[in-house]
Amino acid sequence: MPRPTPTPTLPWLEPGDPFPPVEGSWGPGSDAPGLLAAGGDLDVLTLLDAYSHGIFPWYSESQPILWWSTDPRMVLTVASFRLRRSLRKVLAHFVANPRCEIRFDNAFADVIHACATTPRHGQTGTWILPPMVQAYTHLHLAGHAHSVETWVDGELVGGLYCVALGRAVFGESMFAHATDASKIALAALVCFCRAHDIPAIDCQQNTAHLASLGAAEIPRSAFLAQIRHTQRLPAPEWRFSPLYWDHLLST
Repeated sequence: MPRPTPTPTLPWLEPGDPFPPVEGSWGPGSDAPGLLAAGGDLDVLTLLDAYSHGIFPWYSESQPILWWSTDPRMVLTVASFRLRRSLRKVLAHFVANPRCEIRFDNAFADVIHACATTPRHGQTGTWILPPMVQAYTHLHLAGHAHSVETWVDGELVGGLYCVALGRAVFGESMFAHATDASKIALAALVCFCRAHDIPAIDCQQNTAHLASLGAAEIPRSAFLAQIRHTQRLPAPEWRFSPLYWDHLLST
């Protein structure tokens, strides 16, 4: 009879401790593939260190802070964004309607709150707990977390938030209070990335929804090589111009 696979150990971090090498994250045969460490802190410097090494926090209520580095990594290469005919029609209508607009960083607190509280099919809770909301709000105030917002008639109806280091962009979460509102926000982020030579958006983990939009898994080593380069490039100004839609709708 084969022996059961032993549960790997999990490093415990005190605030300020360095992260262990990502190659030590739990493997595909474990209970939690990609799990790297627990503990530590969610302050701005720790989050910047984590993202610069392809590490992100993700945990549930009653758990300690858990840090992850998945392999493979789900990434949306912006050139591969899948603009289906139905979404192209939605975007064309949105762009032509003066009552509709995209805003960046106009209501970050509202966006992350909506991401945390909007019910999702098949999910009974959220990983965007109050400490996470506070942490990413601080990261936003430090200039490294941004919101992409879909507005109709002056009302916020959808959006997403992300982390950005230089020209490395890490998607976090999205919400929709109107049909296709989150997809419109993602399409706007893709347009912005194309306009500023940002090659990819990190999606962290594989979902059918992201795959339907063109995201795909790549080896962690390739992902890390990419962000080592892009995070050193000058950061663009996080503003959205309606002209950016041409980068998507003209293709």
